[in-house]
Amino acid sequence: MLAVLPEKNTHWRDWHVPLAHDQFSLKQVLESAMHDQASQSDVPLIVQLIENPKFDLPWINIFNGAVNLADHDCIHALLGRGFLPKDEAFVIGFTMGSTNRTNTLEQKLYAWASKYLYPGPYKFSEEDTQIFKDAVHLGYISDCVALNTVNYSRYLNEPIKDIREKLGIETDLIESYFRIEKGRYPDSIASQRLL
Repeated sequence: MLAVLPEKNTHWRDWHVPLAHDQFSLKQVLESAMHDQASQSDVPLIVQLIENPKFDLPWINIFNGAVNLADHDCIHALLGRGFLPKDEAFVIGFTMGSTNRTNTLEQKLYAWASKYLYPGPYKFSEEDTQIFKDAVHLGYISDCVALNTVNYSRYLNEPIKDIREKLGIETDLIESYFRIEKGRYPDSIASQRLL
C-alpha cells in the first residue's frame, strides 16, 4: 500500500499518520497537520501550568517530560499518534516515561489532574488514563532518549524513520502495544486506526 499524508484540510480529529508511514520528513508530517493546529494561547491555562516547561519554577519540577507545543507535535509524529484524547494520553505518558524519572506519585498526580482539573476536550476518561499509564511504562522501558530533551528543529528535513533510529524509538515495542490497545478499545477510533 502506498503511504500518503492526510490532506491539509483534514479535521484535527481525523488527522493521523500511522507509525508505518515513516518515509516522510518530520516537516512534511507536521505541515499536513498545520491547518488546524492550536497555538499555545489556545491551550487552557491549567493545561499550560501542568504541561508547559516555561511555567516550571527553577527549583521545582512537578512533572517530568514537559515540552512546548511545537515539540509536543513532533513527538505525536514520531510516535504515530493523532490528536484525539487517547493519542494525547499516549504521547504525554510516553514522553514522561522516557525521562526515566517519572515515579508512581507523579503518574497518579498527573492522571488525577487530567481527569478532574482539565476542561472539556483536554479531560481524560478512564480509558485515556489507562493508556497514559501504559505509555509511561512503555517510555520507561524503552531505550530511547528522553523525548523532552531533543532539539527537534535539527531533524525537520529528515525522514521519520531515521529520526526514530537516532533517538532510539523502538517501533516494534510501540507496534506491540498498539495491537494490545486496538484489542482493548474496539469502539475507539484512535485505537482502531493505529495499525
